[in-house]
Amino acid sequence: METIASKEMLGRMFESLESVYPEMIEVRRDFHMHPELSFKEVRTPRIIADHLKSLDLETYENVGTSGVIGILRGAHPGPTVGLRADFDALPMNDEKDAPYKSTVEGVTHACGHDIHTTALMMLERVLVQYKDQLHGNIVFIHQHAEEQPPGGASELIASGLLKDVDFIYGAHVWDEGLLGEVGFTEGYAMGAGDNFEIYLHGDGGHGARPHTSVDTLVAGCQLVGNLQNIVSRRLDPQKSGVVTVGTIRSGDSYNVIPSKAYIAGTSRCYDNETKMAMRESIEHISKTTAEQFGATAEVNFAEGYDAVYNHIPETRNLKSLVDTHVPELKTREKAPALTAEDFADYLKVIPGTLLFVGARTDDSKPKYTLHHPKFDPDERSMVNIGKVFLTAVSHHLLGLEAAHEQ
Repeated sequence: METIASKEMLGRMFESLESVYPEMIEVRRDFHMHPELSFKEVRTPRIIADHLKSLDLETYENVGTSGVIGILRGAHPGPTVGLRADFDALPMNDEKDAPYKSTVEGVTHACGHDIHTTALMMLERVLVQYKDQLHGNIVFIHQHAEEQPPGGASELIASGLLKDVDFIYGAHVWDEGLLGEVGFTEGYAMGAGDNFEIYLHGDGGHGARPHTSVDTLVAGCQLVGNLQNIVSRRLDPQKSGVVTVGTIRSGDSYNVIPSKAYIAGTSRCYDNETKMAMRESIEHISKTTAEQFGATAEVNFAEGYDAVYNHIPETRNLKSLVDTHVPELKTREKAPALTAEDFADYLKVIPGTLLFVGARTDDSKPKYTLHHPKFDPDERSMVNIGKVFLTAVSHHLLGLEAAHEQ
């Protein structure tokens, strides 16, 4: 049952969080300058582990490949809440003009994972001060390799360190959301998908004698167009899906018909039935299109993440809690998106939700979106992530209630 003390405690937590904002900026910019790729993280997890140990938290390093888990055990019995942040970066150059620009060639934090990680680290500093008041435990999940399937989430789950977690929450910076907005999505929030590779094999020859060759370049161009018919003509119109070709390579000379072509792309949807239907269509269309030109097609799939399905009770309840206790934040119902996240793995075994925290500062269209080489979210979003997480923890471990529950 909620008490005046739990409300006052949440207010003090918010004040503590605000007080460490200058340090948040410093830590985040350090991470931003030293990004690390999925499954190759060394420096970042070491810093996180040292931080957890400095707070006297139960610390587990090298979980899976390079994950780090910290556990804060409250003084009183109760449920266990998991809070997750990812910390890997993307294989692309940082093109922004900033003093904290990436110092690592070909690697940058263009998806906000430096924001997520720093927010969770500073939150840990706040929460350890309330250990004696907590009715339950908190598991701080610092996850490696979100950007690269099979992802780090499955490794952390397999470790067994999350087996006692009763509820789990994650947050992602939201490039389309204004600073101060928090997006909630009940049910399907992010997509499932496959990555595919198509190898076309033909018979090359002279550009002046196409009739004596099997032209894989022309076959490949035709195939790219044919694949777009999957969504418009093979899927149920009431279901969402997308097929995108991101790579096509064939030939090296202006007067040579190439004997090989390579096509790669991704398919996205929400449910497994649609996912399998799209996979079958990609393979069928690839092979039949190749046959029309006398070529052959070899199709390979790399399975991506499952769809993120936010549990409705936990999502709805956290939204109400934020509406009630964090009036400076404006909640919104966010439409599902076909981007992917391995937070889906946690939600398959633990009730919870992945929320989205606004990170732009004006009403215009976002200047630079997620995965853009100049993406640079507003750093105040770290405080807002922290406030939402603190609200969730206060509900489960301090008895804080939403207005409709009181």
